[in-house]
Amino acid sequence: MTRLPEPSDPPLAGLGIGVTRPAHQAQALAALIRAAGGVPVICPVLEIQDMEDLGPLMALIDRLETFDLAIFISPNAVAKAMNLIQARRRLPSGLRIAAVGKASARELAKFGLTQVIVPERRFDSEALLALPALKDVAGKRVVIFRGDGGRELLGDTLVARGARIEYAECYRRTRPRGGAEILLRAWARNELAAITVTSSEGLHNLFDMVGSLGRQWLKKTPLFVPHERIAASARELGLHQVIVTEPGDEGLVRGLVAWFRDKQGTVPENKPT
Repeated sequence: MTRLPEPSDPPLAGLGIGVTRPAHQAQALAALIRAAGGVPVICPVLEIQDMEDLGPLMALIDRLETFDLAIFISPNAVAKAMNLIQARRRLPSGLRIAAVGKASARELAKFGLTQVIVPERRFDSEALLALPALKDVAGKRVVIFRGDGGRELLGDTLVARGARIEYAECYRRTRPRGGAEILLRAWARNELAAITVTSSEGLHNLFDMVGSLGRQWLKKTPLFVPHERIAASARELGLHQVIVTEPGDEGLVRGLVAWFRDKQGTVPENKPT
């Protein structure tokens, strides 16, 4: 049974929190939830896989010196692309590097890249496009490392500003073959107090994976998301108890703590680090 925290408890004491990040990215968020006293219920709704044909990506890597700017859309894009790049060649000295968010910038730092153009507050294409370095791009050649498909706003806007764009698709997002039994069991036992979702694609996968019974539970469970765009997708699916948090794992957990504190009026002010 879900037990709401007492005043002396950690802020998420005993609360089951669904974690839907891909398996290789779930542990950092799960650790923060545990640090706040919660019980992470890990159910990946996305899998990150290599492209079936790496030929186009490798050919692009071989001519990186023809680009002025490389943009990395996500930590997965960084990990997939940079491992291939470093195994094959050095980055051109004149190539500027940009990242959509701080998580991608941290991943780039693991590869020794610390001079990165990155937004300071909001972490999305719109925030990156607002930076001065992305406004004066007329005549520049830009490569965007990303997963297959995805939003076109970044590339389309840079083209409108006079840049020449190429996409380097370096991973695929797929729906896990399994279902969401771990979530369904937690709901059936009244052990799931909230769900976290970090992408619109993952949200749609979750909606499909839980089935008709799970969707009824999902509609009654607070959903925590790090961007208004995901919240809008959730509302389109009929989910109305949606809480938009700050970006990143830390932002999600701060949002969880604040929401349960305000809901109960008894949760202490301490926050996870």
